Amino acid sequence: MAYVLKPAHFFLEQLDGLSNKAKDILKEKLLMLKENPFRFKRIHGFNLFLFRIRFEDSRKEKRVVYLVDKPFVKVLCILDRDNEYKDLKKYLKKLGLL
Repeated sequence: MAYVLKPAHFFLEQLDGLSNKAKDILKEKLLMLKENPFRFKRIHGFNLFLFRIRFEDSRKEKRVVYLVDKPFVKVLCILDRDNEYKDLKKYLKKLGLL
């Protein structure tokens, strides 16, 4: 079963700030995500089916956070790994998920 990706407006804004190399890596991972959204690591601590994709941009660790809501996969935001998911709660509230 192929899932339908639904990027959040906020995610698309953040995507513009990435390097072309990071965008290419992310594109490949998002294609894998359409086939099996459960392949990446789950984020615990929220009552949502949140997962994350690891990638690197300009030698900085980043995470793409997405929500599985069958048959949709909602790509929510990009987090800096340095902040240890501290911004995630703020982003989830901004998107109306908390």
